Amino acid sequence: MVNTRPAAHQPPSAPADADSNATAELSWPLTTWQGWHHFATTAPVSPPQPGDPPRSTDERLAYHSAFVTIRTPAISQLTTQVRTLMILGRHQQTTARPSLIVTGPAAAGKTTALLNVGRACHLAHTRKNPPPPGSAHATAPVAYVLVPPGATAKTLITEFARYLGIPVTTRMTQTQITDAVCHTYTHAGVQLVLIDEIHRLNPRTTTGAQTADLLKDLTERLAATFVYAGINVTDTPLFSGTRGAQLAGRATLITCGPLPARHGTHRPFRDVITDIENALDLHHHKPGTLPRHAPYLHQRTAGRIGSLTRLIRQAAITAIHDGTERITKTTLDAVQLDHLAELHNRPTPAANPNPTN
Repeated sequence: MVNTRPAAHQPPSAPADADSNATAELSWPLTTWQGWHHFATTAPVSPPQPGDPPRSTDERLAYHSAFVTIRTPAISQLTTQVRTLMILGRHQQTTARPSLIVTGPAAAGKTTALLNVGRACHLAHTRKNPPPPGSAHATAPVAYVLVPPGATAKTLITEFARYLGIPVTTRMTQTQITDAVCHTYTHAGVQLVLIDEIHRLNPRTTTGAQTADLLKDLTERLAATFVYAGINVTDTPLFSGTRGAQLAGRATLITCGPLPARHGTHRPFRDVITDIENALDLHHHKPGTLPRHAPYLHQRTAGRIGSLTRLIRQAAITAIHDGTERITKTTLDAVQLDHLAELHNRPTPAANPNPTN
Protein backbone atom coordinates (compact mmCIF):
# COMPACT_ATOMS: atom_id res chain seq x y z
CA MET A 1 0.00 0.00 0.00
CA VAL A 2 1.38 3.40 -0.96
CA ASN A 3 1.92 5.78 1.91
CA THR A 4 0.42 9.01 0.56
CA ARG A 5 0.86 10.66 3.94
CA PRO A 6 4.57 10.27 4.70
CA ALA A 7 6.21 11.67 7.80
CA ALA A 8 6.53 15.09 6.16
CA HIS A 9 2.74 15.36 5.89
CA GLN A 10 1.79 14.26 9.37
CA PRO A 11 0.08 16.70 11.74
CA PRO A 12 2.58 18.69 13.80
CA SER A 13 3.14 17.50 17.32
CA ALA A 14 1.68 19.28 20.28
CA PRO A 15 3.71 22.22 21.63
CA ALA A 16 4.76 20.17 24.64
CA ASP A 17 6.66 17.85 22.31
CA ALA A 18 8.42 20.60 20.35
CA ASP A 19 11.81 20.17 22.02
CA SER A 20 11.86 16.41 21.64
CA ASN A 21 10.78 16.69 18.00
CA ALA A 22 13.54 19.18 17.23
CA THR A 23 16.09 16.90 18.84
CA ALA A 24 14.78 13.91 16.88
CA GLU A 25 14.95 15.87 13.62
CA LEU A 26 18.65 16.47 14.13
CA SER A 27 19.28 12.74 13.81
CA TRP A 28 17.59 12.49 10.40
CA PRO A 29 19.93 12.73 7.38
CA LEU A 30 19.38 15.29 4.65
CA THR A 31 18.23 12.47 2.38
CA THR A 32 14.98 12.23 4.37
CA TRP A 33 12.18 14.78 4.45
CA GLN A 34 12.57 15.31 8.20
CA GLY A 35 16.29 16.03 7.83
CA TRP A 36 15.82 18.25 4.81
CA HIS A 37 12.98 20.20 6.41
CA HIS A 38 15.10 20.83 9.51
CA PHE A 39 18.02 21.98 7.36
CA ALA A 40 15.91 24.24 5.15
CA THR A 41 13.90 25.90 7.93
CA THR A 42 16.67 26.34 10.48
CA ALA A 43 18.17 29.81 10.12
CA PRO A 44 21.81 29.56 9.04
CA VAL A 45 24.43 30.97 11.36
CA SER A 46 25.18 34.65 10.88
CA PRO A 47 28.33 36.70 11.41
CA PRO A 48 28.51 39.08 14.38
CA GLN A 49 26.83 42.43 13.85
CA PRO A 50 27.79 45.80 15.34
CA GLY A 51 26.07 46.23 18.68
CA ASP A 52 25.54 42.51 19.25
CA PRO A 53 26.53 41.23 22.69
CA PRO A 54 29.83 39.30 22.58
CA ARG A 55 29.51 35.57 22.10
CA SER A 56 31.01 33.07 24.51
CA THR A 57 34.04 31.00 23.55
CA ASP A 58 31.87 27.93 22.99
CA GLU A 59 29.43 29.91 20.84
CA ARG A 60 32.26 31.26 18.69
CA LEU A 61 33.82 27.81 18.30
CA ALA A 62 30.44 26.43 17.22
CA TYR A 63 29.99 29.36 14.83
CA HIS A 64 33.32 28.80 13.06
CA SER A 65 32.56 25.09 12.90
CA ALA A 66 29.24 25.65 11.08
CA PHE A 67 30.16 28.98 9.46
CA VAL A 68 28.31 30.98 6.86
CA THR A 69 27.78 30.00 3.24
CA ILE A 70 30.00 32.16 1.05
CA ARG A 71 28.21 33.15 -2.12
CA THR A 72 30.43 32.10 -5.01
CA PRO A 73 29.91 32.77 -8.75
CA ALA A 74 28.72 29.15 -9.12
CA ILE A 75 26.01 29.61 -6.50
CA SER A 76 24.79 32.80 -8.20
CA GLN A 77 24.76 31.12 -11.62
CA LEU A 78 22.99 28.02 -10.32
CA THR A 79 20.35 30.08 -8.53
CA THR A 80 19.51 32.00 -11.70
CA GLN A 81 19.46 28.88 -13.89
CA VAL A 82 17.27 26.87 -11.51
CA ARG A 83 14.74 29.68 -11.20
CA THR A 84 14.58 30.05 -14.99
CA LEU A 85 14.30 26.32 -15.73
CA MET A 86 11.61 25.80 -13.10
CA ILE A 87 9.50 28.42 -14.86
CA LEU A 88 10.39 27.03 -18.29
CA GLY A 89 9.33 23.50 -17.36
CA ARG A 90 6.35 24.35 -15.18
CA HIS A 91 3.72 23.71 -17.87
CA GLN A 92 5.66 21.24 -19.99
CA GLN A 93 3.74 17.98 -20.22
CA THR A 94 4.84 15.84 -23.16
CA THR A 95 8.63 15.53 -22.76
CA ALA A 96 11.26 15.60 -20.06
CA ARG A 97 11.85 19.03 -18.60
CA PRO A 98 15.23 20.73 -19.02
CA SER A 99 17.70 19.92 -16.24
CA LEU A 100 21.03 21.08 -14.83
CA ILE A 101 24.29 19.34 -14.00
CA VAL A 102 26.76 20.89 -11.55
CA THR A 103 30.24 19.54 -12.20
CA GLY A 104 33.77 20.22 -11.01
CA PRO A 105 36.62 18.73 -9.00
CA ALA A 106 36.38 17.59 -5.40
CA ALA A 107 36.19 20.34 -2.74
CA ALA A 108 34.98 22.91 -5.28
CA GLY A 109 31.68 23.61 -3.48
CA LYS A 110 29.26 21.62 -5.66
CA THR A 111 27.17 20.17 -2.83
CA THR A 112 27.19 23.49 -0.98
CA ALA A 113 25.82 25.20 -4.09
CA LEU A 114 23.20 22.46 -4.53
CA LEU A 115 22.00 22.68 -0.92
CA ASN A 116 21.98 26.47 -0.93
CA VAL A 117 19.75 26.59 -4.01
CA GLY A 118 17.50 23.87 -2.61
CA ARG A 119 17.03 25.73 0.66
CA ALA A 120 16.21 28.96 -1.19
CA CYS A 121 13.61 27.15 -3.31
CA HIS A 122 12.08 25.49 -0.24
CA LEU A 123 11.75 28.76 1.67
CA ALA A 124 10.45 30.70 -1.34
CA HIS A 125 7.77 28.08 -1.95
CA THR A 126 6.61 27.90 1.67
CA ARG A 127 6.47 31.72 1.92
CA LYS A 128 4.37 31.90 -1.23
CA ASN A 129 2.21 28.85 -0.40
CA PRO A 130 1.71 28.64 3.37
CA PRO A 131 -0.49 25.74 4.48
CA PRO A 132 -4.08 26.77 5.26
CA PRO A 133 -4.77 27.50 8.95
CA GLY A 134 -5.42 24.27 10.80
CA SER A 135 -4.06 22.15 7.97
CA ALA A 136 -2.25 19.00 9.03
CA HIS A 137 -0.41 18.76 5.72
CA ALA A 138 2.66 20.49 4.36
CA THR A 139 3.99 20.42 0.83
CA ALA A 140 7.44 19.02 0.08
CA PRO A 141 8.75 21.29 -2.69
CA VAL A 142 12.31 19.91 -2.70
CA ALA A 143 13.74 16.36 -2.66
CA TYR A 144 17.42 15.57 -2.05
CA VAL A 145 18.76 12.14 -3.07
CA LEU A 146 22.24 10.61 -3.18
CA VAL A 147 23.13 8.09 -5.88
CA PRO A 148 24.24 5.04 -3.85
CA PRO A 149 27.55 3.32 -4.65
CA GLY A 150 27.10 0.70 -7.36
CA ALA A 151 23.61 2.02 -7.96
CA THR A 152 21.01 -0.11 -9.67
CA ALA A 153 17.66 1.21 -10.80
CA LYS A 154 15.97 -0.45 -7.83
CA THR A 155 18.41 0.83 -5.19
CA LEU A 156 18.15 4.37 -6.58
CA ILE A 157 14.35 4.42 -6.69
CA THR A 158 14.40 3.05 -3.14
CA GLU A 159 16.39 6.13 -2.12
CA PHE A 160 13.65 8.28 -3.66
CA ALA A 161 11.08 6.34 -1.65
CA ARG A 162 13.09 6.66 1.59
CA TYR A 163 13.16 10.45 1.28
CA LEU A 164 9.38 10.73 1.76
CA GLY A 165 9.01 7.67 3.97
CA ILE A 166 7.24 5.58 1.35
CA PRO A 167 7.05 1.98 2.61
CA VAL A 168 9.11 -0.43 0.50
CA THR A 169 9.24 -4.19 0.96
CA THR A 170 11.68 -6.70 -0.50
CA ARG A 171 8.87 -8.24 -2.52
CA MET A 172 8.06 -5.01 -4.35
CA THR A 173 9.30 -4.75 -7.92
CA GLN A 174 11.11 -1.74 -9.29
CA THR A 175 7.99 -0.80 -11.24
CA GLN A 176 5.83 -0.90 -8.11
CA ILE A 177 8.27 1.28 -6.17
CA THR A 178 8.53 3.72 -9.09
CA ASP A 179 4.73 4.01 -9.31
CA ALA A 180 4.55 4.64 -5.56
CA VAL A 181 7.28 7.30 -5.78
CA CYS A 182 5.69 9.12 -8.71
CA HIS A 183 2.27 9.08 -7.02
CA THR A 184 3.57 10.32 -3.66
CA TYR A 185 5.97 12.93 -5.08
CA THR A 186 3.14 14.36 -7.19
CA HIS A 187 0.80 14.35 -4.19
CA ALA A 188 3.47 16.04 -2.04
CA GLY A 189 4.08 18.77 -4.62
CA VAL A 190 7.79 18.13 -5.25
CA GLN A 191 9.02 20.77 -7.71
CA LEU A 192 12.80 20.45 -7.47
CA VAL A 193 14.74 17.18 -7.32
CA LEU A 194 18.41 17.41 -6.31
CA ILE A 195 20.50 14.33 -7.12
CA ASP A 196 24.05 14.32 -5.73
CA GLU A 197 26.99 12.01 -6.53
CA ILE A 198 25.78 11.50 -10.11
CA HIS A 199 29.33 10.53 -11.17
CA ARG A 200 28.65 7.15 -9.55
CA LEU A 201 26.36 6.34 -12.45
CA ASN A 202 27.93 4.48 -15.38
CA PRO A 203 25.51 4.01 -18.32
CA ARG A 204 28.04 1.74 -20.08
CA THR A 205 27.17 -1.09 -17.69
CA THR A 206 23.86 -2.94 -17.78
CA THR A 207 22.82 -1.79 -14.30
CA GLY A 208 24.03 1.75 -15.02
CA ALA A 209 22.05 1.90 -18.25
CA GLN A 210 18.92 0.75 -16.45
CA THR A 211 19.49 3.39 -13.76
CA ALA A 212 19.92 6.10 -16.41
CA ASP A 213 16.66 4.94 -18.01
CA LEU A 214 14.95 5.22 -14.61
CA LEU A 215 16.07 8.83 -14.23
CA LYS A 216 14.79 9.64 -17.73
CA ASP A 217 11.48 8.01 -16.80
CA LEU A 218 11.24 10.07 -13.61
CA THR A 219 11.95 13.35 -15.42
CA GLU A 220 9.03 12.60 -17.73
CA ARG A 221 6.60 11.48 -15.03
CA LEU A 222 7.33 14.06 -12.33
CA ALA A 223 6.43 17.73 -12.75
CA ALA A 224 9.78 18.74 -11.28
CA THR A 225 13.09 20.23 -12.36
CA PHE A 226 16.04 17.87 -11.89
CA VAL A 227 19.47 19.17 -10.82
CA TYR A 228 22.41 16.76 -10.68
CA ALA A 229 25.83 17.24 -9.10
CA GLY A 230 28.97 15.13 -9.47
CA ILE A 231 32.74 15.16 -9.72
CA ASN A 232 34.07 16.00 -13.19
CA VAL A 233 31.10 14.39 -14.93
CA THR A 234 32.41 15.30 -18.39
CA ASP A 235 35.32 12.93 -17.74
CA THR A 236 32.98 10.06 -16.81
CA PRO A 237 30.86 7.82 -19.09
CA LEU A 238 27.76 9.81 -18.10
CA PHE A 239 27.53 11.60 -21.46
CA SER A 240 28.57 8.63 -23.58
CA GLY A 241 26.36 6.56 -25.88
CA THR A 242 22.70 7.08 -26.70
CA ARG A 243 21.64 7.63 -23.10
CA GLY A 244 24.44 10.10 -22.52
CA ALA A 245 23.43 12.02 -25.64
CA GLN A 246 19.85 12.24 -24.34
CA LEU A 247 21.06 13.63 -21.02
CA ALA A 248 23.49 16.04 -22.67
CA GLY A 249 20.70 17.28 -24.94
CA ARG A 250 18.48 18.18 -21.99
CA ALA A 251 20.94 19.29 -19.31
CA THR A 252 22.76 22.59 -18.93
CA LEU A 253 26.27 22.18 -17.53
CA ILE A 254 27.42 24.49 -14.73
CA THR A 255 31.08 24.21 -13.82
CA CYS A 256 31.88 24.70 -10.17
CA GLY A 257 35.65 24.79 -10.51
CA PRO A 258 38.55 26.32 -8.62
CA LEU A 259 38.34 30.09 -8.39
CA PRO A 260 40.93 31.88 -10.53
CA ALA A 261 43.26 34.38 -8.90
CA ARG A 262 42.36 36.81 -11.69
CA HIS A 263 39.55 37.03 -14.21
CA GLY A 264 40.13 40.04 -16.41
CA THR A 265 40.19 43.03 -14.10
CA HIS A 266 38.48 41.11 -11.30
CA ARG A 267 40.03 39.05 -8.50
CA PRO A 268 37.29 36.54 -7.61
CA PHE A 269 39.47 34.51 -5.24
CA ARG A 270 40.51 37.57 -3.27
CA ASP A 271 36.88 38.75 -3.13
CA VAL A 272 35.85 35.43 -1.58
CA ILE A 273 38.69 35.69 0.97
CA THR A 274 37.43 39.16 1.92
CA ASP A 275 33.90 37.81 2.42
CA ILE A 276 35.23 35.01 4.62
CA GLU A 277 37.35 37.39 6.68
CA ASN A 278 34.39 39.74 7.20
CA ALA A 279 32.44 36.80 8.64
CA LEU A 280 35.07 35.86 11.26
CA ASP A 281 34.33 36.32 14.96
CA LEU A 282 37.82 36.92 16.40
CA HIS A 283 38.61 39.61 18.96
CA HIS A 284 41.98 40.79 17.64
CA HIS A 285 42.01 39.90 13.94
CA LYS A 286 43.08 42.79 11.72
CA PRO A 287 40.84 43.33 8.67
CA GLY A 288 42.73 43.05 5.41
CA THR A 289 45.22 40.47 6.71
CA LEU A 290 43.84 37.53 4.74
CA PRO A 291 43.31 39.32 1.40
CA ARG A 292 46.97 40.35 1.52
CA HIS A 293 47.84 36.65 1.60
CA ALA A 294 45.64 35.83 -1.43
CA PRO A 295 48.52 34.53 -3.60
CA TYR A 296 49.67 32.22 -0.79
CA LEU A 297 46.13 31.04 -0.09
CA HIS A 298 45.51 30.36 -3.78
CA GLN A 299 48.67 28.27 -3.98
CA ARG A 300 47.81 26.48 -0.75
CA THR A 301 44.26 25.53 -1.77
CA ALA A 302 44.52 25.46 -5.60
CA GLY A 303 41.59 27.89 -5.61
CA ARG A 304 39.15 25.33 -4.19
CA ILE A 305 36.48 26.99 -2.08
CA GLY A 306 36.06 23.92 0.15
CA SER A 307 39.76 23.79 1.01
CA LEU A 308 39.91 27.55 1.51
CA THR A 309 37.03 27.75 3.96
CA ARG A 310 38.32 24.73 5.85
CA LEU A 311 41.79 26.29 6.15
CA ILE A 312 40.51 29.61 7.48
CA ARG A 313 37.94 28.03 9.81
CA GLN A 314 40.57 25.73 11.33
CA ALA A 315 42.93 28.69 11.75
CA ALA A 316 40.14 30.67 13.46
CA ILE A 317 39.40 27.83 15.89
CA THR A 318 43.12 27.55 16.66
CA ALA A 319 43.29 31.31 17.28
CA ILE A 320 40.45 31.06 19.79
CA HIS A 321 42.02 28.08 21.55
CA ASP A 322 45.48 29.62 21.89
CA GLY A 323 44.15 33.03 22.87
CA THR A 324 45.77 35.00 20.02
CA GLU A 325 42.33 35.75 18.50
CA ARG A 326 43.82 36.54 15.10
CA ILE A 327 44.91 34.66 11.99
CA THR A 328 48.41 35.13 10.65
CA LYS A 329 50.38 33.38 7.94
CA THR A 330 52.10 31.41 10.71
CA THR A 331 48.69 30.22 11.90
CA LEU A 332 47.72 29.21 8.36
CA ASP A 333 51.03 27.39 7.81
CA ALA A 334 50.39 25.28 10.91
CA VAL A 335 47.06 23.93 9.59
CA GLN A 336 47.21 20.58 7.82
CA LEU A 337 44.63 20.55 5.06
CA ASP A 338 42.90 17.77 3.13
CA HIS A 339 45.25 15.46 1.25
CA LEU A 340 44.22 16.81 -2.15
CA ALA A 341 45.18 20.36 -1.20
CA GLU A 342 48.39 19.27 0.52
CA LEU A 343 49.36 17.22 -2.52
CA HIS A 344 48.88 20.24 -4.76
CA ASN A 345 50.84 22.48 -2.38
CA ARG A 346 53.76 20.06 -2.05
CA PRO A 347 56.82 21.49 -3.83
CA THR A 348 58.12 19.50 -6.77
CA PRO A 349 61.54 18.04 -5.95
CA ALA A 350 64.31 19.63 -7.96
CA ALA A 351 66.04 17.36 -10.44
CA ASN A 352 69.29 15.90 -9.13
CA PRO A 353 72.09 17.28 -11.31
CA ASN A 354 74.38 14.38 -10.38
CA PRO A 355 72.24 11.25 -10.38
CA THR A 356 73.85 8.12 -9.10
CA ASN A 357 73.40 4.58 -10.37
